[in-house]
Amino acid sequence: MSKLKADTPALQKANVSHLQQTEVIRPNRFLLYLRNNYMLYLFLLLPTAYFLIFRYGPLYGILIAFKDYNIFQGVWASPWNNFASFKEIFSMPQFLTAVRNTFLLNGLDLLLGFPAPIILSIILSEIYVKWFKKISQTVLYLPHFLSWVIIGSISLQLLSPESGLINNLLLKVGTTEPVPFLTEPFVWLFTYTALGIWQSVGWNTIIYLAAIAGINQELYEAAIVDGAGRLRKIWHITLPGLRPTIIILLIMQVGRMLSIGFDRPYVIGNPLVMEFSDVISTFVYRIGLQSFQFSIATAVGLFQSVVGLIFLLTTNYIASKVGEQGIW
Repeated sequence: MSKLKADTPALQKANVSHLQQTEVIRPNRFLLYLRNNYMLYLFLLLPTAYFLIFRYGPLYGILIAFKDYNIFQGVWASPWNNFASFKEIFSMPQFLTAVRNTFLLNGLDLLLGFPAPIILSIILSEIYVKWFKKISQTVLYLPHFLSWVIIGSISLQLLSPESGLINNLLLKVGTTEPVPFLTEPFVWLFTYTALGIWQSVGWNTIIYLAAIAGINQELYEAAIVDGAGRLRKIWHITLPGLRPTIIILLIMQVGRMLSIGFDRPYVIGNPLVMEFSDVISTFVYRIGLQSFQFSIATAVGLFQSVVGLIFLLTTNYIASKVGEQGIW
C-alpha cells in the first residue's frame, strides 16, 4: 500500500507529461490533415462565400420590418416603429385575403399536384418499350423549361373565352357558351392548378424514377415467383420503396405552404379573378414596389418565412414521431 502511495506522484507526472505531448501532437495532426486535404477546403470556399454574401449578408434588411424605414436615412438611421408594421398588416383585409388565397392555391397544388409525379413515375417505370419511354420522358420534361410568361401566353391563346382555340372548338361541336377558364374565379382555380401540374409533373418524376431505380430488383423477382401481379408489386414493393422519398418531399412542400412564386399567379391572374389570384407575393409587390411601403412589405416577408419555418419543423417532427425519416 505504501509503495503505491510512493508511486502516485510519479504516475501523476507521467500522466501530465502524456497529456502535454497529446496537446502538442494534436495541432500537428490537424495541420497534416489540412495539408493533405486543402483542395477540398478550397472547393468549399466559393459556395461558403456565396452563402455568406448573398444569403446571410442581406439578413440585416429584416430590421426594416421593425423600423419606420426611410430610403434616404437608410436602415440603421431610420427610427424604430414599435412593431407598427406588424400591427398594420394584420388589420388589412387585403393581407388576410392574400394569406387565405396563398393557403388555398398551395393546398390545391399539394392535394392534386403532389400525387401526380408519383403516379406518373410508377406508370413510366412499368413501360418496357425503351424508345417510347424515353420519348415520353422528354415530352413530359419540356414544360419545366418554359417560363410562366410563355405559359401564360399559351394559356391565353388556348383558353381565352372569345378567341381561345379550345373554346372555338367547343362552340363548333355544339356548346352554347364559351367556358370561362380565365375569367370565372372558381373555374380559374381549376385552370391554375392544371397548368401548374402540367408544368412541373414531368420534372418532379425524375426524383421518383431515381428512387424506383434504387429498389432491389430481387424483391420483384420474388413477388413474381409468389404469383403477384403488376398492381400487387406496385402496392407492396414500389410504394413502400418510395415512401422515404415521398415523406421528405412532402415535408418540404408543406414547409412552403405560405410561400408562393410571384410569376405564376401574376401572369395567369387578372382583375376578374382577383379574389383568388391575389396572393402574398403579389400583395408584397403592390405594397412594396408600387406603394413604396417597404416596412410593411418586409414585415409580410418576415411573417411568411417564420410561418413557413413553423410548418417545416412541425411536419418534420410529426414524421419522426410516426417512425419515418425526416429531413434531419
